[in-house]
Amino acid sequence: MSLLSEEKDVSDSKNDLNSSRRQILKGMAALPAVGLMAPRAYAAAATSAVNTTGLAVTDTTVTVGILHSITGTMAISEIGAVEGEKLAIEQINAAGGVLGRQIKIIQEDGASDWPTFAEKAKKLLVVDKCASVYGCFTSASRKAVLPVFEQYNGMLYYPTFYEGLEQSKNVIYTGQEATQQTLAVLNWLGKEKHAKTFYFIGSDYIWPRTSNKIARKHIETALGGSVVGEDYFPLGSTQFASVINKIKLKKPDVIFSTVVGGSNVSLYKQMKAAGIDLSKQLLIALAVTEDETKGIGAENIAGAYTCMKYFQSIDTPENKTFVAAYKKMWGADAVIGDPQQAAYESPFLWKAACEKAGSFDIDKIAAASPGITMAAPEGEVKIHPNHHLWSKSRVARAKLDGQFEIVYTSELIEPNPFPKGYQ
Repeated sequence: MSLLSEEKDVSDSKNDLNSSRRQILKGMAALPAVGLMAPRAYAAAATSAVNTTGLAVTDTTVTVGILHSITGTMAISEIGAVEGEKLAIEQINAAGGVLGRQIKIIQEDGASDWPTFAEKAKKLLVVDKCASVYGCFTSASRKAVLPVFEQYNGMLYYPTFYEGLEQSKNVIYTGQEATQQTLAVLNWLGKEKHAKTFYFIGSDYIWPRTSNKIARKHIETALGGSVVGEDYFPLGSTQFASVINKIKLKKPDVIFSTVVGGSNVSLYKQMKAAGIDLSKQLLIALAVTEDETKGIGAENIAGAYTCMKYFQSIDTPENKTFVAAYKKMWGADAVIGDPQQAAYESPFLWKAACEKAGSFDIDKIAAASPGITMAAPEGEVKIHPNHHLWSKSRVARAKLDGQFEIVYTSELIEPNPFPKGYQ
């Protein structure tokens, strides 16, 4: 079976989940422990008062959009984000909705194709008039839709760790930017592993190339190290023998991987087959979470490290409540990675902004968002005036059971999407 066929099977199986899994928390009187706050009683204010710009808001409902890849090479990563967003929306609706209105969802498939993302974003804003949209995964998809959201004044909640160097009134970035992930893990590697030589391998688009440009500068100037190789592959690539041979020849202290999506399945299987032992060869995978590990096979990636703000293994009451609710909705064998949790946060942050503003209007939501806090599964987060989140950075190592052992947790890191000297 081809990789694309395997990815389609994953997509089809997840899309065909029994509808009974979606029936959770009905009749709840309060938000779960991971929510923002105890629900506030809202009489449904007149629609004319909370919606002055023609959004899809009625006296009883408000419509939002979900825009992720549920087909194509990125489906292995993005289907989980859809699950996180739908869980949050179900919980919010069970607790009374937003400003007295139940949330309705219109879902579109970006199909791992950037022009399709732009087309679907325009539909959600212009035709469907969605009050908010939760979506995108790769930086290429986000860059494709950003002009659409700015032109038609929509609000996008973007859940993926990314390269930074961007800020928009029309986006809330619930994933981490480079200072919170790339630079944080490089500092850890320098201090704890005394790493000096790095080999970059990435998918060929904006996030890997820009992140590695930032990483190279930090390695050379802050760590006193060097990059001994750098290779990129088109999205969906399945052949990595040539770069694996070069890595074996160069023997870097660290393999620094920014390969994304389904390509990771082939990469780690081929490295193992070629005799690269990740218990001995240090590897940092910046785009592999529990969700991807399930497709890769834990036996193929055990020993590798990654840096994220969230891991399913975080041992707090809030996270345990979240994991239990997630598994109740999506199945006992479901696993949860960083973007899924960041996606889950997003509807709660939007709800809080609506209630703070007393409106669904985009300009009012944008103005109300800074300062909003949430007791999230990852821990407390806070929206910065630059529309990114304060969050912690965590380094963890992949285990044979498909989970990650957390070996380092930082303090809260202030988001800095335009770090001086790295632009």
